[in-house]
Amino acid sequence: MKHDYFMKQAIEEAKKAEKLDEVPIGAVIVKDQEIIARAHNLRVTSQKASSHAEMIAIEEANQKLNSWRLEDCTLYVTLEPCPMCAGAILQSRIPVVVFGAYDPKAGSAGSLLNLLEDQRFNHVAEVIPGVMKEECGALLSNFFRKLRDKKKREKKKN
Repeated sequence: MKHDYFMKQAIEEAKKAEKLDEVPIGAVIVKDQEIIARAHNLRVTSQKASSHAEMIAIEEANQKLNSWRLEDCTLYVTLEPCPMCAGAILQSRIPVVVFGAYDPKAGSAGSLLNLLEDQRFNHVAEVIPGVMKEECGALLSNFFRKLRDKKKREKKKN
């Protein structure tokens, strides 16, 4: 697998989210070395809590393959999946998850817990962490720095 190539595609999706003032997280789903789904965060835009990049990409891949099972696919995502997304990954039977930056506040693929490799579930996914982690982490750090600066400026105006 060309992990860097596909992670770069997920980063491009994350940049689309950032242009919408969304947290810059992007995801792509790959089957047979071809991207079958791509998505970015749309939680603010849609006002739906479930509009994470992974969730949208999984739904798109389900539609493309006309199946809820994504057994021969790999998910690439710029940030470690949260519990909700990890659950959807397990439910859709994705066997491999590649992520960029760790998420110490909600990460469920090794940071806080590891739902994806928990043998107690009826499905587990191989986790490949830290692919292009500097680039993925910088996207998020820069976004939140700008957000904090904006809030400080607005506070000074009031």
